[in-house]
Amino acid sequence: MGNRGMEDLVPLVNRLHDALGGVGQSCSLHLPQIAVVGGQSAGKSSVLEDFVGRDFLPRGSGIVTRRPLILQLLNANTEYGEFHHCKGKKFTDFDAIRKEIEAETCRITGSNKAISPAPIHLRIYSPHVLNLTLVDLPGITKVPVGDQPADIEYQIRDMVMQYICKENCLILAVTPANTDLANSDALKLAKDVDPQGQRTIGVITKLDLMDAGTNAREVLENRVLPLRRGYIGVVNRSQKDIDGKKNIKEALLAEKKFFLSHPAYKHMAETMGTPYLQRILNQQLTNHIRDSLPTFRSHLQNQLLALNKEVEDYKDYDPDDPTRRTKTLLQLIQHLAVEFDKLIEGSGDKIDTANLSGGARINRIFHERFPYELSKMESDDRKLRQEISYAIRNTHGVRTGLFTPDTAFQAIVRKQITRLKAPCAKFIDMVSQELISTVYQCISKLSSFPKLQGETEKIVTTEIRQQESKCRDQVLLLIDIQLAYINTKHEDFVGINNGQQVHDHSNKKTMAGIVGNQGVAPPSSLIVIRKGWLTISNIGIMKGGAKEYWFILSAETLSWFKDDEEKEKKYMLPLDNLKLRDVEKGFRSSKYVFAIFNTELRNVYKDYKCLELACNSQEELDSWKTSLLRAGVYPEKVAVDGQGNGSPEIFTDPQLERQVETISSLVDSYMGIIYKTVRDLMPKTIMHFMINSVKEFISSNLLAQLYSLGECSALMDESPEQQQHRVEVLQKHAALKEALTIIGEISTSTYSTPLPPPVDSSWIQPSSPSLPKNAENRDKLAICGHAQPAPRLPHTGPNVSRHSFQRLAGQQNRAPACVPRHDFSLCRFRLEPETTGPAL
Repeated sequence: MGNRGMEDLVPLVNRLHDALGGVGQSCSLHLPQIAVVGGQSAGKSSVLEDFVGRDFLPRGSGIVTRRPLILQLLNANTEYGEFHHCKGKKFTDFDAIRKEIEAETCRITGSNKAISPAPIHLRIYSPHVLNLTLVDLPGITKVPVGDQPADIEYQIRDMVMQYICKENCLILAVTPANTDLANSDALKLAKDVDPQGQRTIGVITKLDLMDAGTNAREVLENRVLPLRRGYIGVVNRSQKDIDGKKNIKEALLAEKKFFLSHPAYKHMAETMGTPYLQRILNQQLTNHIRDSLPTFRSHLQNQLLALNKEVEDYKDYDPDDPTRRTKTLLQLIQHLAVEFDKLIEGSGDKIDTANLSGGARINRIFHERFPYELSKMESDDRKLRQEISYAIRNTHGVRTGLFTPDTAFQAIVRKQITRLKAPCAKFIDMVSQELISTVYQCISKLSSFPKLQGETEKIVTTEIRQQESKCRDQVLLLIDIQLAYINTKHEDFVGINNGQQVHDHSNKKTMAGIVGNQGVAPPSSLIVIRKGWLTISNIGIMKGGAKEYWFILSAETLSWFKDDEEKEKKYMLPLDNLKLRDVEKGFRSSKYVFAIFNTELRNVYKDYKCLELACNSQEELDSWKTSLLRAGVYPEKVAVDGQGNGSPEIFTDPQLERQVETISSLVDSYMGIIYKTVRDLMPKTIMHFMINSVKEFISSNLLAQLYSLGECSALMDESPEQQQHRVEVLQKHAALKEALTIIGEISTSTYSTPLPPPVDSSWIQPSSPSLPKNAENRDKLAICGHAQPAPRLPHTGPNVSRHSFQRLAGQQNRAPACVPRHDFSLCRFRLEPETTGPAL
């Protein structure tokens, strides 16, 4: 019966359960099995006990099954049970099996009716069973009892869903015949995860307890409330039979007698009952296993391949072998040096596509953050002119000067150069922090050896700080060198004679040369500096609210378009007299905002004095600020005179005004040379003193520093987590190899029954804890729809006549009746009077 040639298939899958059970859930393998789902007191336990022919499951009122029971039935000559948590111990007394299930349940869940998803594994060998693997799940309940949590219904549903949502799981939906089938919780849950009905088998229990004059014949024939795989009816022992210790064999004989003698069921008696259900489940499970084998084998092989490299590192590792410890230490430090070099140079095998890291972040500091810091320290033109005026007056003293004093020029230039120390120091700090972050990223891979990780982190961080100090000293020396001699003969310096002529060149143009590209450029109106999305965030809701636009920044204008196709231009804003300022991030805002405004207090856009622009990250914000600097839009400066000299002076002496303008032009020219030099030398100095030195230290000196600690052996002590991980990886690898070997023994040349055609199962409503609104109409009778009966195994025994097959065939081929318009959610078993013969 079933799949000839695959009699050993289910035992082999049970061997897979054993092979993979020791490595826990980490394998993520969904072995084929049958999950038994139903409400409390639906008869699930009775069905399982009828399969075995023994009383071995806990009994009682309320929720009894509080942990999933994975039950493996194996046909054998002797009869006994084995638990996975009691390996080697055979239970021949089935009362002892029941007590062990109760004790193991209480060990995890306690005695307060709580539940746990941790399964109990039980294997039963018996000559009276067919090979099956079933999962008995807690009965679905709606009302908590005892100390159960208020959400017990949802906990049980979640546990059931964890099993039945797997594609390799067949669903045995158990429903009592004396309840409303259309509202069956088991069928609703099955419909949620198996809408096509390919994995769901309906079981109708307690057929002998239906009200007098009613039967479930049309349901069992799959003509009312149809399922794709149909229904199988069974008759369980009553509570009186259980209390009276009625033998299961006698109960099975009584079940057979019930179907043969009942006028509504006797024509289908050979396809009803527990023995037939057992054969059908065995057939369906073996078919399901056979269909799942290719995907199952591929899943195993993929996991095995993923583990191979790690296993190569672990299989020969002996934590107590000094030679092996030394070799591992050498390999780890070499890998650390290579990984650090790849992160800095950007030549790694695995490129991060989500965030900037390592060398890319340092590069952004070089070419975006540092130029921006330089621009922030630059005084505005009005304050510079005031300082020059004071310098000229203080140089002349009580006399009136006839010529422009060069000492005033040198005083102003030295002050400007000295102010470079702050942004340069901040520049060094930013690079140092990025280096340390990169080192942490590499050292995190040494977490298997906590002592080695800690010492390596300490040594490398100390080296970075030492190199940072050297770099800082060198940078200060470079600035002091610039202060030592003001070279007014520099080829790029305009000189005193040309100072007046170049005065009209604004500070904006000078700084544009500093932070932008040098050399001959095309017309500025054609230079596109940056494109990207920005949100105009300060437009009121009445005028459309904040909206995202595609912005294009050129050397002279800032334009924005509806989208990045650049066809519909919304506005073009000239950059003349524009400055930018930071805007504080809102409490609930995830955007980074800056504002541009006109220094002459004119409207920037329509009737708005400023335009607040928002982007999605700090990196994007810094990049836009740097691009605006290149276009000549600089941060807002607030002039503060700490000496109490009052507001900026309005010049009344034409001669003084000319001298101020001349020195201002000379300062702009000379500081342009200084800025260009500093911007060029700073990255080079940091590369030499910090980045290259740290790379060289890690690759050449780190290992010697570790050996000098004198605790080389202790450094290689594994963490408890690493020891456990290594053991688990090796066990998992061995289990996967064994599982693949077992699968290799399986022959898939089998006989199987095709899947029945689809049926209309729309009568099953989605699972929901709430009651339907029209529950008062629950007792209305309705025929929800008709479908052809599900195919059943042909029986060739002597008790079935040719006329019986003809009668069944006639039922299959008869035309479906008209479907009245009733509420499908309220369907019940159809009531019909008992007759002496089948009603066709």
